[in-house]
Amino acid sequence: MKVIEGNVPAPEAKIAIVISRFNSFINESLLAGAIDSLKRFGQVSEDNITIVRVPGAVELPLVTQRVAATKQFDAIIALGTVIRGGTPHFEFVAGECNKGLAQVAMDYDVPVAFGVLTTDTIEQAIERAGTKAGNKGSEAALSALEMVNVLHQVDVLLEKK
Repeated sequence: MKVIEGNVPAPEAKIAIVISRFNSFINESLLAGAIDSLKRFGQVSEDNITIVRVPGAVELPLVTQRVAATKQFDAIIALGTVIRGGTPHFEFVAGECNKGLAQVAMDYDVPVAFGVLTTDTIEQAIERAGTKAGNKGSEAALSALEMVNVLHQVDVLLEKK
């Protein structure tokens, strides 16, 4: 039986982080968590990390698509925060952001880690950005690194056939 599972260290990986400036007081914590995990667990050098800032979560898919089109990165981490308000705006932004990022991964054959918080309250967002509920930026970085390694193993397996 063959089992392919990713591990986290990926010292040669080139990673792009596309991050929203809207809700930056939360997103900067997500970014710090992502960078810490890339460097500490993934052993990725700062030279292999590129940060791209965009206005808001709705802009994440387009810029992520452009970044993916360069074919310079092994994975892309999308970071942002969408907090529910009193209008249906939340559903549109969160849904389109999620759908767009997933489409980029499929179209460009590159892992796109979803580190976009979608919460009901500011307090929930703060909890997910490094307090009670961990840091979702860190989790997205770990997911991206694992996917880099899983895809590499699948590619090696396919080359043998």
